[in-house]
Amino acid sequence: MKILIVEDNEDNLKLFKVIVESGGHATILARDGEEAVETAKREIPDLILMDIKMPKMNGINAAKILKSEQSTAKIPIIALTAYAMIEEKEKLGGEWFDGYIAKPVGVKDILKVIDEITQQKGERYDTTA
Repeated sequence: MKILIVEDNEDNLKLFKVIVESGGHATILARDGEEAVETAKREIPDLILMDIKMPKMNGINAAKILKSEQSTAKIPIIALTAYAMIEEKEKLGGEWFDGYIAKPVGVKDILKVIDEITQQKGERYDTTA
């Protein structure tokens, strides 16, 4: 599986890359929402792990663009965010995100979501439930 990881914090980006690759998956990296949109359109990943708070373009706006484009609309996008309030989860779990993982992220959280999406594309995921 080819996974696009979108994260502006370099330490988190490296950590998520190691976690995803430890599960046997290929990674593509982006450091902000604009780069995520460009990269997703060019590479067409199988899954996107998207930070929410980023410079240039936040994860919500990037997800809106990707879900509105025919070539990227069916790519599952999982929100990665420290905002674990119920209102935020509802906003993130709407039409633009296929799931939600709260930071700090555990290795098992990411690998579980990847495995579930591999087995059952199209369903919604929430590792905080």
